[in-house]
Amino acid sequence: MNSEYKVFKFKSKNLDNFNDHISIEEPVEIIIRYKDKEIWVEKTISVTMRTPGDDEDLVRGFLFNEKIIEKIDYIEKIELTGKPTEQYGLKNKIIVTINNSDNIDVDKIKRNFLTNSSCGVCGKSSLDALEIIKKDKILKSNPKISKEVLMSSPKKLRQNQSEFSKTGGIHASGLFTAQGDIVAIKEDVGRHNALDKLIGYSLKENLLDNTSQFLACSGRLNFDLVQKALMANIGILIGVGAPTSLAIDLANKFDMTLVGFVKEDSFNIYSNKDRIIINT
Repeated sequence: MNSEYKVFKFKSKNLDNFNDHISIEEPVEIIIRYKDKEIWVEKTISVTMRTPGDDEDLVRGFLFNEKIIEKIDYIEKIELTGKPTEQYGLKNKIIVTINNSDNIDVDKIKRNFLTNSSCGVCGKSSLDALEIIKKDKILKSNPKISKEVLMSSPKKLRQNQSEFSKTGGIHASGLFTAQGDIVAIKEDVGRHNALDKLIGYSLKENLLDNTSQFLACSGRLNFDLVQKALMANIGILIGVGAPTSLAIDLANKFDMTLVGFVKEDSFNIYSNKDRIIINT
């Protein structure tokens, strides 16, 4: 499932606009309905981001892979519910009814999900908790970076990854100055973990300066990464991969500049292009 977005593409010294197909990213809340001592109870066990479609299969696989249920036929019914979203008309809550309380590991749910929300997106345990707590927008005046600095940053990021050269299978997030100098880099097998490490380190060392810095990530750009960058009040987030629809929507809402598919001679600007200096 995808949607069209207006994109500004820089290539061969020219900046052109076109409509691009962007993969839709939407949260889904998974709710388990089961009997506990003859009383029907409903518990949210996870919120995860997904591309809409095949949601029932997603839930079946999740419950089985997490060993909450041992057999697929323990699922009696799967219902899509919740108020349809305005933009796509999607229902983003799923209630899964288990046919017998003996067929579900209630203790595991209480131990691993209800009391520990790390399985959910950004540590959230319900859709109601997904509202970003940031209230103010990013100032549009800063920072501004040249196209040369932007296009050179992924290579610098890769060259300064200590673990990537050894394994080839680890992500990185880097904090750069507007002049293209590296402030700090952190690595992790998870994109969001790498950015958490970077922001945590930068806060501890008092390195953040939102008037003259930007963030570069080694992978695709999704909601999680944009939200984390916003909380650090950084106005430009770039990545070597594609953004999702929700990443673009969130960046636009808070006046962040989001740039994807960054290569040595090209890139796509998905929001707030004025921070990127094309004519230098």
